[in-house]
Amino acid sequence: YASRVMQLLSSAGRLEGKLREKTLTLDTLNPQVKAVEYAVRGPIVIKAGEIERYLEEGGTKPFSEVIKANIGDAHAMGQKPITFLRQVVALCTFPELMDSPSFPEDAKRRARRILQGCGGHSLGSYSASPGVECIRKDIAAYIEQRDEGVPSDWENVYLTTGASDGIMTILRLLVSGKDSSRTGVMIPIPQYPLYSAAISEMDAVQVNYYLDEDNCWALDINELHRSYQAAKQHCQPRVICIINPGNPTGQVQSKKCIEEVLHFAYEENLFVMSDEVYQDNVYAPDCQFHSFKKVLYEMGPEYFNSVELVSFHSTSKGYTGECGFRGGYMEVINMDPEVKAQMVKLLSVRLCPPLAGQAAMDVIVNPPQPEEHTFKQFHQEKSSVLGALAEKAKLTEKILNAVPGIKCNPVQGAMYAFPRIFIPPKAVEEAKALGMQPDMLYCLRLLEETGICVVPGSGFGQKDGTYHFRMTILPSIEKLKVLLGKVRDFHIGFLKEYSGLE
Repeated sequence: YASRVMQLLSSAGRLEGKLREKTLTLDTLNPQVKAVEYAVRGPIVIKAGEIERYLEEGGTKPFSEVIKANIGDAHAMGQKPITFLRQVVALCTFPELMDSPSFPEDAKRRARRILQGCGGHSLGSYSASPGVECIRKDIAAYIEQRDEGVPSDWENVYLTTGASDGIMTILRLLVSGKDSSRTGVMIPIPQYPLYSAAISEMDAVQVNYYLDEDNCWALDINELHRSYQAAKQHCQPRVICIINPGNPTGQVQSKKCIEEVLHFAYEENLFVMSDEVYQDNVYAPDCQFHSFKKVLYEMGPEYFNSVELVSFHSTSKGYTGECGFRGGYMEVINMDPEVKAQMVKLLSVRLCPPLAGQAAMDVIVNPPQPEEHTFKQFHQEKSSVLGALAEKAKLTEKILNAVPGIKCNPVQGAMYAFPRIFIPPKAVEEAKALGMQPDMLYCLRLLEETGICVVPGSGFGQKDGTYHFRMTILPSIEKLKVLLGKVRDFHIGFLKEYSGLE
């Protein structure tokens, strides 16, 4: 025994000072994870957080606060919750409130119905993996009403953890093959970085098609054909993704444009993913939201019964801005039944989306009706949010277009402006010497000198030789005016510094 103790002590002595090597290092990390980039929460935002902490600790800058215009987080920007939605979710979360006279009967009725669909009548239970059945039925009814009678089967509706979860699920089903048969995913450029990040993570092939900036970011059918034919040389394009209304570009696609896309998908046998999370955010009087599903239906049975289409919606945008609930849904059309069974299997692995998010989604698709007591307040709150966003969209376009060296297309919808900025050659050279994109240099300087946090256009993709930034229009009117004024003054100073222009 004593001998064994001595051996152990001797071994311990030899190991002393020798650290165990890590199993997981950057060398052993999944290379697809290293390839992922997500500009919306990238280096600029990390830097903004550092500056915020510095200011909180008593540090001084030429500004008193950081204005985060980098992300579409409505409540973080001061938007108030829709009362009725919060009432229903509160009742579902704490059913004892059903006895409170402070809560309207309209909200209690919806909460009771949702809770009856939950295991143990509790929001703390798991639901079926596709979601609570009565909520799926409410979503199908909403889609049918939105699309003016186009039929919707509730069994084609799947609740998701925000729209992002649904988008990732469908891409996982689509990505397969090796080398020249590897799945190509057609995405708009500029795009929302979720798509490029997912494509990198899954080691699929990103196939860019460029939106037409000179035509208010419209989708050009000739560009789709060019992109598809070029991609076929090195991969197998299987899916086309569309964001309508657009993020980051704020355009609303016309019905004719959608018809052309769907005809193209039909001819080339492409799966269609339609990201429609901004469907309530349309501001331009001459624009209207057209769902891909409705347009597909109107193209006739040959199209409607064959084109594989998945549409996505979310609690995070629209007039509610409930990002934190992580609620969303997807409607799946014309999917092969055997593939659908595989999709349900995949969904079951993550058990179910959060039930509070499912309840919030239910209120969005089943809001107060004109005959209900709560309708007046609900309608006022909804109209106030969307009216303010429309006003801010116009204001942003007007102020930015008055600045030399900035051109901003009309913000027809969604929550963002994506202005084109002129960056002098001298600044481009300096950025290259620093190993960064020119618009990254621009946005870093903007942050450090004004406290305004926006996202470089290079994080979304843009045509070579053009530079942009994305900013949200969510701040209050007063704060937005301050933000735009600072951008104007900074940009003029930037031009003077790098090109000597007066």
